[in-house]
Amino acid sequence: MKKLILIPVFILVALGTSLAQGVMKFKEETHNFGKIPQGTPVSTEFVFTNTGNAPIVLSEVKASCGCTTPEWTKTPVLPGKTGVIKATYNAAAPGSFNKSITVTSNAESPSITLFLKGEVVKNGATTSAVTPKTAAK
Repeated sequence: MKKLILIPVFILVALGTSLAQGVMKFKEETHNFGKIPQGTPVSTEFVFTNTGNAPIVLSEVKASCGCTTPEWTKTPVLPGKTGVIKATYNAAAPGSFNKSITVTSNAESPSITLFLKGEVVKNGATTSAVTPKTAAK
């Protein structure tokens, strides 16, 4: 008889636990720096709100390369509160870039990818339409 009572109780507890989940809602998932000078690191913050009903813990935040350094909220983000993932891109090489940061957590979607975009321009490079040909006129 005790077993018959314990089985439904166990199922209800398991169901209730699985329904309690955090949900990460980001203000932006892609940040475009535009044109940035070579050798000048740039940073941005990806801010998210926990819109779920359980705390969110970020277990891993990993950049796609060594040129991007992430920092993140280490404490649990309670429902209704915000957390931050700060990403710094080291603009060493000229050219366009599109870097990713993978965030792993206990949220409803356990993995999400954030993106950094932009173009690194060489020091002294001009962004105007003036070329040696047009400057001579």
